[in-house]
Amino acid sequence: MPDEDPGKQNWYDKVKLSIVTTLYRSSPYVREFHRRATAVAQELVGQDYEIIYVNDGSPDDSLAIATQLVQSDEHTIVVDLSRNFGHHRAMMTGLSHSKGDRVFLIDSDLEEAPEWLRLFYSEMDGTCDVVYGIQNRRKGGTVEVALGWAFYRVFRLLTGINQPDNIVTARLMTRRYVNALISHQEREINIGGLWIITGFNQRALIVEKKSTSPTTYNFSRKLSHLVNAVTSFSSLPLVFIFYFGLVISAAAVAYMLYIVGRSISGSPPPPGYTSVLVSIWFFSGLIILFIGVVGIYISKIFIEVKRRPYSIVRQVYSHDSLTTKGP
Repeated sequence: MPDEDPGKQNWYDKVKLSIVTTLYRSSPYVREFHRRATAVAQELVGQDYEIIYVNDGSPDDSLAIATQLVQSDEHTIVVDLSRNFGHHRAMMTGLSHSKGDRVFLIDSDLEEAPEWLRLFYSEMDGTCDVVYGIQNRRKGGTVEVALGWAFYRVFRLLTGINQPDNIVTARLMTRRYVNALISHQEREINIGGLWIITGFNQRALIVEKKSTSPTTYNFSRKLSHLVNAVTSFSSLPLVFIFYFGLVISAAAVAYMLYIVGRSISGSPPPPGYTSVLVSIWFFSGLIILFIGVVGIYISKIFIEVKRRPYSIVRQVYSHDSLTTKGP
């Protein structure tokens, strides 16, 4: 059998650029995203690129569309997860499958333009490992903007991690940064915090994010995201519980001394059951709250020690596998 063309056979061994994105209810956008991402990749690196789609258990036909793209484009790879694991875990899975010297992570819903890659590419030099986008103003209504504003400030206050306001998914990264990023072994992933604590020289660029699809993050999911983010990167809430308990204990001792003093001086303590009941309810609520905070940390320990994979890949679709075996 004659040898295959070495240039064609090994293009994936010398990938200069990987474009990584996730699929979840993305069927209206996949084809246009692919067309635009392909155009800008070829403009920058010629044929030495790959586009990786991670199907995060999408309930629509995103996977079918993506596999069609694989059949017609040898630069396309689809990583199909066994179920929906969540946006952050899907992104980390995609990054772990990338091979490029530079890796461009972006959402596929076209709110983040694939053409940003040109700008990010031009900004990355020998001293910079990450170029990422931030919005001047968060998209959405007044409530959504206010919740976003509060999230970043609470996160920074409780974790000490200086995550910029209104950061977007889109970012261009060097291979050494990506290797360091995916070396984190958390099962409960908050990728925004991992981006920061991984370090290296990172540079922010102002971008304008469009609004093409409704957000899947309602208030309860945002609150859950905040709790997960804080408890993943900080033990400060546990420290707060200690000092709050210390203050309450000191106040209780002071009030007890006050009652004893009044009794010794012949002045009986003020009567009334209402204040007693309010105090019982108040402190009972605090106890339950604090037990809940401790419980969250214990649950994270429980999850981490089991060492379950943060995602499970059902199948990886590549051009060679589909053209050899059929769809």
